[in-house]
Amino acid sequence: MSKAALGGVALSAVLAGAALADPAVIYDLGGKFDKSFNEAAYNGAEAWKAETGGNYLDFELQNDAQREQALRRFASQGANPIVMAGFSWNAALEAVAPEFADTNFVVIDTVVDQPNVQSIMFDEHTGSFLVGALAAMKSETGRVGFVGGMDVPLIHRFYCGYAYGARQVNPDVELTENYTGTTPAAWNDPVTAGELAKAQIDNGVDVIFAAAGGSGLGVLQAAADAGKFSIGVDSNQNYLHPGSVLTSMLKRVDNAVHTAFNEAGDDATFKPGRIDLGLADEGVDYALDEHNQDLITDEMQVQVDELKQGIIAGEIEVHDYYTDNACPL
Repeated sequence: MSKAALGGVALSAVLAGAALADPAVIYDLGGKFDKSFNEAAYNGAEAWKAETGGNYLDFELQNDAQREQALRRFASQGANPIVMAGFSWNAALEAVAPEFADTNFVVIDTVVDQPNVQSIMFDEHTGSFLVGALAAMKSETGRVGFVGGMDVPLIHRFYCGYAYGARQVNPDVELTENYTGTTPAAWNDPVTAGELAKAQIDNGVDVIFAAAGGSGLGVLQAAADAGKFSIGVDSNQNYLHPGSVLTSMLKRVDNAVHTAFNEAGDDATFKPGRIDLGLADEGVDYALDEHNQDLITDEMQVQVDELKQGIIAGEIEVHDYYTDNACPL
């Protein structure tokens, strides 16, 4: 039996027991427990479950071909709302949402213009600016790095914000930029990501931001092994290598899923259209906790918080890669 057929069998089995009116979340490629983007979505669903005592449905994609099938199966069995994590849902949603006008869909990281779709976008560039500033403050070599996952505009948006933040602190900082791959496999390839990080370290980089989903774990490990610093992404990854993970760029996908489960299943509270979450909404931020508090001095914290308030107030403009598909540094 082909892999595609096996995927269909597995999907049918998962969805067979779907109950009416349960919300659902579909994780993107890379796995539910990637300790990053997908796991943030899972944590949001679990927080909703703990708070309400409700049940939810979920599914981990194995390939892109399952997107439309998963949406149609969940919708046909009454799941509402259906939340999707990831930027690759446009085609599937454009096909399925009109077929299920009474189902509310929430997609994270892309925009789909349908009357029953809510699109949640995050200002990744501003959160990345803050961790870029911290990277430049912490670097002793004046060289900071970036390892992205899939080479796509979304991840360029992370890089560009990071680069602007680093240059804000040190106009002469040297930046190294690499990507794990050009296919969805790039989100779950920690070996390649780790090798890229090692090569950057060999060239003098001493702080590396990993915006690579599950692949980023290889970057964090490589930095820890070399006695250098890494920066996590999406979820708070400071705990993975205390003393080595300088901070994490938080993208509150967990809050987005939790809110969607609470509100999007009811037409009275469902808000179709685009919603943007940034620093002022606590949609993005940098992480400070017991695992990295000794790495970020009081002076660093004061400086980065001043930059944060400057962005919120409109006094500091962070270039958004999405505006022109460029990063004019």
